[in-house]
Amino acid sequence: MSNQDFREFDPEDDKTVDISDEVIQEVTGHEDNNNSKNEKKDDKPIEFCYMCHRPDTITGPLIKMAPGMSICKDCMQRTFDTMGSFGFGGGDNSKNNVDMNKMPNISFLNLGSLFGEGPKIKNAHGYGATKDKEDRPVPAIDINNIIPPHKIKAMLDEYVVGQDYAKKVMSVAVYNHYKRVATGTMDDIEIEKSNMLMLGPTGSGKTYLVRTLARLLDVPLAITDATSLTEAGYIGDDIESVVSKLLAASGNDVERCQQGIIFIDEIDKLAKKKNTNQRDVSGESVQQGMLKLLEGADVEVPIGASSKNAMVPTTTINTRNILFICGGAFPAMDEIIKARLNKHSSMGFMADLKDKYDDDKNILQKVTVEDLREFGMIPEFIGRLPIVFATEMLDEDMLVRILKEPKNAIIKQYQKLLELDEVKLEFDDGALHAIARKALDKKLGARGLRSIIEEFMLDIMYEIPKDDNIGQVIITEDYIEKKGGPKILVRTTGILPEKAAAQ
Repeated sequence: MSNQDFREFDPEDDKTVDISDEVIQEVTGHEDNNNSKNEKKDDKPIEFCYMCHRPDTITGPLIKMAPGMSICKDCMQRTFDTMGSFGFGGGDNSKNNVDMNKMPNISFLNLGSLFGEGPKIKNAHGYGATKDKEDRPVPAIDINNIIPPHKIKAMLDEYVVGQDYAKKVMSVAVYNHYKRVATGTMDDIEIEKSNMLMLGPTGSGKTYLVRTLARLLDVPLAITDATSLTEAGYIGDDIESVVSKLLAASGNDVERCQQGIIFIDEIDKLAKKKNTNQRDVSGESVQQGMLKLLEGADVEVPIGASSKNAMVPTTTINTRNILFICGGAFPAMDEIIKARLNKHSSMGFMADLKDKYDDDKNILQKVTVEDLREFGMIPEFIGRLPIVFATEMLDEDMLVRILKEPKNAIIKQYQKLLELDEVKLEFDDGALHAIARKALDKKLGARGLRSIIEEFMLDIMYEIPKDDNIGQVIITEDYIEKKGGPKILVRTTGILPEKAAAQ
């Protein structure tokens, strides 16, 4: 038997390499120079892999598949890897429709663990590197990389106009929260969560503040509406569904989910009903059900679905390090605050005027825990939201700044849209103030700005693609007040006026 009859198959690169003469002699008992036959070292017969034809003296113990058919662990592992690449368990299944991991009673093993080699991971050099401490993922939050409060507020200033007090409160609360997440305990003193309760009129930027904050911090965010929540067992979303939305927002990554932010809007709709004899399943009962969730508890949530059922896998999420921010407009809260402030009003020289606070637009900033209890929030719920603050009412000047100052201001968005048609769009100051006054009249806050601009930009956006001669559009106050039309400048050279001036 010649050397060419024994060639080793390498499953990693599909190449054959020669085995040394010493290995051939050890396997066959033949000497290469004179082919003399020697006795075998033991009586156990040598077995060969059915796929790569290597002897068990090289591959190690073979796996018995059928009588006369044995496969080495390398070939078996490569078979599983090939199946995984086509969607049959493991591998990248993003382009396949079959995922065996989600089918019951089917699982795939790493064969290295059967032979005492420990779990194998696939690194830059392929399989074969044993997982150790250096390969384990590092913590998601490092105490040295947490953004300080002044930098968080500076980043918020680029996108949110005004609300300086609210941005300062949120920056400090988020900074302390993620310090707590990164350290866990400090000198064996457990730091409590910095959950927040944010009050403010509609359109004052409560949701926008939270969404911008989560984007700047690069943490998963789930925004849910409290009006859809009901007590467990009744029609509506369970309280745990808010955690399920956060898990979906984090890409079903449990570790990332447990360090995210949940914003529960319209929290004022959970106030307990007054003068009712029926069970309050969507008010006080939901507040009671959320107590453990706000404090920190293990919640079993479905993966990839919005409700629990037997056909959907579930996982356990610990809410101890999830930051909860609750927000609401709290209508009629101003009357409760005024009643408390006017409690000392009486006859005499030291009496307060009963209409003293009627013109105070930011009276919500004077809210106290007693006012929240009077509104209908239970004390246990308020106690788990230790940071209470209110946003400011937007005035005309703030609305004008919102129109033009932020990085993604509404005016800049429409200017970009017309720039794609090679048309320059401008708004004069009178037009901006007219738009702000109309938004104030609608009492929609900043949310009403876009609807107003959309109304006046409709005809312009419709006519510009029809006429290639339009080079510049100026929105005037008369156009917003419906006393005239916008100024249309016709291009003379076929390009924008500013480009023509540059040439």
